[in-house]
Amino acid sequence: MAISEFRKWWKNDYFQIGVTLILLVVIVIGFWYGSQLVLHSQYPALAVASGSMCILPGSYCDGWSHPFEHTLHLGDLIIVQGIDPKNIYAAPYNTSGRSGDIIVFHSPYGDDLIVHRAIIKREDDGSIFFTTKGDGNSGPDSEIPASNVVGKVVMRIPWLGHIALFMRNSLGIYIVVALIVLLVVVEFVIPMLTKGKVKVEPKESEQRAEEVT
Repeated sequence: MAISEFRKWWKNDYFQIGVTLILLVVIVIGFWYGSQLVLHSQYPALAVASGSMCILPGSYCDGWSHPFEHTLHLGDLIIVQGIDPKNIYAAPYNTSGRSGDIIVFHSPYGDDLIVHRAIIKREDDGSIFFTTKGDGNSGPDSEIPASNVVGKVVMRIPWLGHIALFMRNSLGIYIVVALIVLLVVVEFVIPMLTKGKVKVEPKESEQRAEEVT
């Protein structure tokens, strides 16, 4: 497409809206797949959906009241990096010394993703197995093979995970879609419809001339 032809198309309001929406989609998708490539993980960012890693009592694990306490809280956004299972350090949670790595892995009973701490690493005939535990749970999980491990948690961001959790339910999706539609209408459609409809008042001298005639 020639530059002159593109400029002609760009003057069309519908074309501008379409290009803008396409660019937004490309940026979001590119960021997601770029993160996968950089972090070597199929799931570079996840939202913490339970309080099993929280060591605070009762309702303090809601993710809002004490977001900067140790370990993970409901609604945290975690950044996950792919890692060789041989390099995963396993040890129970310890406030005075080094604790084991927090890992993301597939549940042995399905495809659900679980975020718990590696507390025991066992090698058997060249294969590696992990025993994990939520810091807030009373007991450990069932042992899993290294092939179930998705990656290691390298960063947590409080609160942002609540957005992803909100969008997981149908009501949240409808609200987000409605907000996007409203934004498009306010930013593009309304200005486009009102364009050229501004009423120009005649000058005072012109009004007097009309009265004289």
